[in-house]
Amino acid sequence: MVLSRIWSAFIIVAIVVASIKYLFSDNYKAIYNDLVVGKSGDTVQIAKVPVQKLSAEIQKSLTENPDTEIARINYKKDSTNQVAVYRVQKADGVISTSKTAVEISLGLIGIMTLFMGFMSIAEKAGGINFLSRMIQPFFSKLFPEIPKNHPSFGHMTLNFAANLLGLDNAATPFGLKAMESLQTLNPDKDRASNAQIMFLCLHASGLTLIPVSIIAIRASMNSATPTDIFLPTLIATFCATMAAMIIVSIKQKINLFQPTLLAFVGGISALIALLVWFLVRLSKEELDDVSKLISNGMILLIFFAIIAGAVYKKINVFDAFIDGAKEGFNVCVKIIPYLVGMLIAISLLRTSGVFDVIIDGMKWFAQIANLDTRFVDGLPTALIKPLSGSGARGMMVDTMNVFGVDSFPARLSGILQGSSDTTFYVIAVYFGAVGIKNTRYTVGAMLLADLVGIVTSILMAYLFFG
Repeated sequence: MVLSRIWSAFIIVAIVVASIKYLFSDNYKAIYNDLVVGKSGDTVQIAKVPVQKLSAEIQKSLTENPDTEIARINYKKDSTNQVAVYRVQKADGVISTSKTAVEISLGLIGIMTLFMGFMSIAEKAGGINFLSRMIQPFFSKLFPEIPKNHPSFGHMTLNFAANLLGLDNAATPFGLKAMESLQTLNPDKDRASNAQIMFLCLHASGLTLIPVSIIAIRASMNSATPTDIFLPTLIATFCATMAAMIIVSIKQKINLFQPTLLAFVGGISALIALLVWFLVRLSKEELDDVSKLISNGMILLIFFAIIAGAVYKKINVFDAFIDGAKEGFNVCVKIIPYLVGMLIAISLLRTSGVFDVIIDGMKWFAQIANLDTRFVDGLPTALIKPLSGSGARGMMVDTMNVFGVDSFPARLSGILQGSSDTTFYVIAVYFGAVGIKNTRYTVGAMLLADLVGIVTSILMAYLFFG
């Protein structure tokens, strides 16, 4: 019910804001078209003015490049020093977004069939049960409603491990399999169980060891030190994960001061600290090599262990793979309606300019409170991240283009991009895959964990980059 209300609010607010812009600004007479059939990157001319009437910053940019884009406004200067001003479409309209949602689901089919196939082999060979027994002492305290040695423990472990290594393609199939396992224990199939909420909140907090894609983007944009966001990102995402665990544990009355939980969390913290100590001593090239070795090597190690175990147990390996692969295909098709619904609401919010209104309001509040306003310019990434991973990535790149890749807002946007996951996308896909309609307090808990990640990211940005 909570997700339904939020989804409805997204659509209503977006249309109301668009209507206000249409009625009171001549620059937005095409906004309804943008909302429905517009394409990201399309431009609409909103003015033509002499170059002298523009700000000094824009004039300087036009001197260097007569066709320049600043903050989603495109300026084109002609030979007579007249400048045509265009508004750039920020996101696809709902028609194109619906198509994109289906393409995303179909794009998952290959990955899902691959990993679900290997998961099926592992289950029949007893590998998932073995992993469940290994992680049992810790997870049994955090998930008290799950029976001893239940296979869901193994599925969740694989999901968390994939997230930690930044293996998004592997994390999703493992996570969906974990949700299916947990659903078999759920007495009310339409209502999220405690275990499902705990798992999804921990998953969405996005604990990642090395933000490889962010470092790669910074390097491609000629950052002087593309890896400098590594440590603050790791700290921020670790704090978000701890926050998710604490928030849900308080709600579910789980005692986090049990010796087993304290020992496990302390051990993980110590291990991460050692890895950080090792990784921060590496150069960019060495860090790239190590991250690729760890990530890809882990995938191949998992495949090798599964096949070797299945051969030892005399399992019909290929038939087991096909059985799991079929299940992966069905899951991808099943999540299409949930994904379409969520992405069109996000598209309306972005295209209507709701995020711009929020950012302008936050900057005004920061100025009134005499706060440093540099952090506000990095916040669009944080606002979009719970809704769309690709949208947040695009906003991060946009921030780097506008302010410079090594500027404070750009570095902050990189930390924010790596400190959390796509909350509403995760809810739509994971709960949609198992038919959960009542998400209970999941949204609130996940957004609180996101908030902790955002606040920590801002603090880390000021601590590391002043």
